Amino acid sequence: MTVRRTRLFASVAAVAALFAGMSPAAGQVQLRDAGDWVMPRTADGRPDLQGNWTNATLTPLSRPAGQAPVFTREEANGVEARQERALEEGTAASDPYRPPPEAGGTNPVCIDSATSCYNEVYRDPGERVAMVNGELRSSLITFPEDGRVPTVVPEARERAAAARARTAGFGQYDHPEIRPIAERCLLSFGSNAGPPMLPNGWYNNNYTIVQTPDHVMIMTEMVHDARVIRIGDGPRLPPDVRPWLGDSWGRWEGDTLVVETTNFHPLQQFRGMPSDNLRVIERFTRSDDETILYEFTIDDPTTYAEIWGGQVPMQRLDGLVYEYACHEGNYALSNILSGARYEERLATQGEAEPR
Repeated sequence: MTVRRTRLFASVAAVAALFAGMSPAAGQVQLRDAGDWVMPRTADGRPDLQGNWTNATLTPLSRPAGQAPVFTREEANGVEARQERALEEGTAASDPYRPPPEAGGTNPVCIDSATSCYNEVYRDPGERVAMVNGELRSSLITFPEDGRVPTVVPEARERAAAARARTAGFGQYDHPEIRPIAERCLLSFGSNAGPPMLPNGWYNNNYTIVQTPDHVMIMTEMVHDARVIRIGDGPRLPPDVRPWLGDSWGRWEGDTLVVETTNFHPLQQFRGMPSDNLRVIERFTRSDDETILYEFTIDDPTTYAEIWGGQVPMQRLDGLVYEYACHEGNYALSNILSGARYEERLATQGEAEPR
């Protein structure tokens, strides 16, 4: 989490930011008129993408049914006001001096049940609707035209069913490899690290970018994933070598960094769909001092009925990115598994539960 969380206990000034946009059909970035702004460059003359950035936004990945591609200002105000109310209500519900919950009742801090205690105090999804090229976007997906993830092909559904079948004989807490890879601190949950790098809707949607003439490193706050992108036309990894974050190579097209990634790890299942053929194209374009326009394209005919993608504005983060101290074999995971073993002993041996 970052120092931005102090906003939970203070009013937030309204901020309007203008972003750059791209026509998906043309594949060309159109930057807004930045006046006298000059593109910052590294010593080798490339656009300088370095610094801390956040892609947190209230704009969802997929467009709600019946919603136009662009919010009116009034619609965007409504989305932002609802989030602000939820934040205020969550802060009040999490008063440290509140009375304890009644026996058998629901914890007032919890939003769903006594076992789900995340409310707006814990979440940091962003404060504003995404604005790209002066448009208040209602979805991050910009193509296909309906702004929604395309249909999953039958072949992909069969793969997903086979993957589920391989673990069907085990209980949810039988061994560590059944637990999600994010819980095991192997990779961030959702698609924070990507690629594609998408906001998770919860928290820690922050990144640190460092670049040299032949590499770009993107460190994701969530689970401190570090992704190294090689620049150039070097040899790609063979098909059987599959890193967690894939094999990423970048090239410069004018002032835009274009990155192509393949060879994803089998357990790096984008949107829960295992695939050996996922190919992700990303474009990073610095549009002003405060903004990088991030664009992504998903190309996997063995999973989706058509190519799809979108745009996510990344804003400069006015704060530090702190260590996310998550590591494989952490005590939380061992506690989860040991708790499951204790419950099994209660069931099979009739042990009395300690008071």
